[in-house]
Amino acid sequence: MKKLFKYILAITLIQGSFLANSQERKVESVSEEYDKFAYLETSKVLLEVAENGYRSKEMLQKLANSFYFQNKMKEASRWYGELFKLTTDVDSEYYFRYALALKGAKNYEKSDEWMEKFNQKNPSDTRAKSFIARRDYRKQIQQNSKSNSVVVENLDFNSEYSDFGTAIYDGTLVFASSRDNDEKTYQWNGQPYLDLFKVYGYNDGDFSDATEYSSKINTKFHESSVAFMPDGNTIFFTRNNYFKNKARKGDDGVNKLKLFRATKNENGNWDDISPIHFNSDEYSVAHPTINKEGTRLYFASDMDGTIGDSDIWVVDINADRTLGTPRNLGNSINTEGPDSFPFVNSEGDLYYSTKGIPGLGGYDIFVVRSADEKIGNNVTDNYVVTNIGEPFNSSADDFGFYENIENENGFFTSNREGGAGDDDIYSFRPSDCSQVVRGNVRNAQTGELLPGATVVLSDTEGNELERVVVASDAAYMFNVDCDKQYLVRGSKEKYSVEEKRFNSNSGSLALNLDIGLYPEVIEIGPCDDLAKSLNIPLIYFELDKSEITYVAELQLQKVLAVLVEYPSMQIDIRSHTDCRASESYNQALSERRAQATLKYLTKSGIDPSRLSGKGYGESQLVNDCGCGTTDTSECTELQHQKNRRSEFIITSFKGKKCED
Repeated sequence: MKKLFKYILAITLIQGSFLANSQERKVESVSEEYDKFAYLETSKVLLEVAENGYRSKEMLQKLANSFYFQNKMKEASRWYGELFKLTTDVDSEYYFRYALALKGAKNYEKSDEWMEKFNQKNPSDTRAKSFIARRDYRKQIQQNSKSNSVVVENLDFNSEYSDFGTAIYDGTLVFASSRDNDEKTYQWNGQPYLDLFKVYGYNDGDFSDATEYSSKINTKFHESSVAFMPDGNTIFFTRNNYFKNKARKGDDGVNKLKLFRATKNENGNWDDISPIHFNSDEYSVAHPTINKEGTRLYFASDMDGTIGDSDIWVVDINADRTLGTPRNLGNSINTEGPDSFPFVNSEGDLYYSTKGIPGLGGYDIFVVRSADEKIGNNVTDNYVVTNIGEPFNSSADDFGFYENIENENGFFTSNREGGAGDDDIYSFRPSDCSQVVRGNVRNAQTGELLPGATVVLSDTEGNELERVVVASDAAYMFNVDCDKQYLVRGSKEKYSVEEKRFNSNSGSLALNLDIGLYPEVIEIGPCDDLAKSLNIPLIYFELDKSEITYVAELQLQKVLAVLVEYPSMQIDIRSHTDCRASESYNQALSERRAQATLKYLTKSGIDPSRLSGKGYGESQLVNDCGCGTTDTSECTELQHQKNRRSEFIITSFKGKKCED
């Protein structure tokens, strides 16, 4: 029996070894395709190997990378996860790619965890530094978002293939697309090579069908990303290293991208195509944009001096249309990741896309205001780079931004879910919604105006959006987005801090919202309720919850201020609920609320011996909305709210006790 067991074991080991060798040979069989960036074919073969249960460091790296470079982030995150289950002994770049892939799958919390690990592995990397400096990046992006004030549309002329990058000339929109090119297939993603196309109708937004832009410019290789000189007589465009029917590769065997220019002949056709002088077989130069004056050309490149995978560069356009010497825009703008697709609007703002600054996932679009003017004045650092937020950015790749400030519209490209194909071109314009909130700040007791008061507009999480100090008319006004909830807070020295919550709607709105502030000089004594004396709203806990909210904290600051000013004062915190749950649940909930309030005050520096707290549940209702005695369906929400209250009873003050 032992011999039989040993025989079976030997056969099993031999079979396992054979299967492992077979899978290793499959991995090896796609090495050449992988090195040639044939990621589509590589991922198909390696996925089959992985699904058969085979695991190795090399295989998982190549499989995850193949999906990553095809922008299939959900699949990439899965296989990077398998790689890190197997080993953490990998280059730090895999930590970054895993974090970015997790963002593409909208798993932001786990992505942030891996960015922390990436920082531990490579703290000198600019992407790690940027993350550490912007740990609250999602809040910052939310503040910049314009989802409710901008209308975004997927354009009808998008195809099932990649369509991206836009430039406008004489009412014609020019873009790159993989459609209608059966001559050659790009191994990277299995799609046809890119050509330039055009659609008419930019001026009225009713676009025609797409047609080839120029047979003179288009070739069997990639053409994309164009920029026009202001007079429209010169075009710069991106093309593979292919000129006069010859394709050239660098020493690494890769055919790079180059910038070409063409000029219009007397018939109005593009002619005299030539490469720019700083192209090279050894690096790429791509994605041009030109400032309003036609004096500077911006582009992306990985030429010598590049900080990361690719950087944004600028070169002067001389009076005779020759180009000067390229200059890197520096590490205030560029990162150790890919920085690409620059665009300069008519006001000199520089937009570009990068994966090197914390964003929502993949490429995000960022802006540097007045960059062109600063660059013209030789300012080399301290640029403020801002994520432009949703709806322009998403968990997918977002790039190719273009805007016409005069027409208040523009375009960008994204491979987000819900598109027509791979990369799609989206238009954007302001929504028809116009929202304003305005009011005056007054003394709540006398009604008199309070000049010099400060009014702050915040979102529901307490992030400050805007503030103003009111003038002699004590009036404030804020423009707000549609379909959002906001907080507006008024304050003035020697007055209480008051806050109001309001909702904007989906149409035009002018909301009048006066803010009443109470004088801080109030008469209080033993047995008084500070909640009433300080005009604290009865409700500051969310329904069925006991956590101190941002709104609750603002009101508790008033209680805290009184306790600090009067060190001898002692209070009893009494928490009450309405009847809409079981008695035991309400009792426990009110007790948790009382203790949470007490804990907040002690953490803020109040001696615990000055505080007591107890929950009373539904035992002390202030109206007839008791569930056991009344048909509560007749009770309004406001009546129930009056029962959900907290009291701050002064038990001792200036030597006198409440029972005295």
